[in-house]
Amino acid sequence: MFRKTILASLLVSSAMTLAIATPAAAESKADRAREAIAAAEAKLQTADSLGAATDAPRDTADARAALAAAKEDFRTGDREPAIRDAIRASALADTAIGIAQHHKNDAVASARDAQQATVEAARNQLAAAHDQAAGAQNQALAAQQQAAVAQQQAADANARAESAQQSAAASAADAAAARNAATLAAQTPRPAPQVETTVTTQHPASSHHTKVTRRTTTTTGSVAAPSDQVTTTTRVTPQ
Repeated sequence: MFRKTILASLLVSSAMTLAIATPAAAESKADRAREAIAAAEAKLQTADSLGAATDAPRDTADARAALAAAKEDFRTGDREPAIRDAIRASALADTAIGIAQHHKNDAVASARDAQQATVEAARNQLAAAHDQAAGAQNQALAAQQQAAVAQQQAADANARAESAQQSAAASAADAAAARNAATLAAQTPRPAPQVETTVTTQHPASSHHTKVTRRTTTTTGSVAAPSDQVTTTTRVTPQ
């Protein structure tokens, strides 16, 4: 549909251009044929430069065939057919040019869209990389905080261990001192008990006179008179 529309409009425009630019009264049919053939050749060159042979191969081939027919008609002296074939060749070349230009515009738009998509994807990747970097930084900060807490806990544990070690050393010293004291006490002989003897002598002649003798060692006392009453009391005090 696109090709037919371009072809129809270009046929009309080419015919009108030739009719206006070259009045029949001013130029001969030969000149008109030469100009039509030259115009068709120029348009085919333009079509080739735009890649019409690839984008519109059929229109390009038909334009070349029409141009070749116009040249053949002109060579044999058929001016009217030469003009018609040249006009047709120009119209076909214009169609090929339009199709090639349309494809080129589509290609440019596609390239622009692809470039925009690439830029957008790169922007998204950059944002994702920034997010990942921020997440990694947060994780590193959390790891540093955890390491600081663990270090503090280790210091506290070391302090408790040192305190426990000091307490154990003090307990061991106390135990050693107690053992030494027990050993020393076992090795030291106990002193002999102190014996205190009290001798009480009463004389009948004087019932109100009482003589008390205390000694710290064992003794038999003095010899009392037969009439005296002697009482002996002994108390042992352990040392």
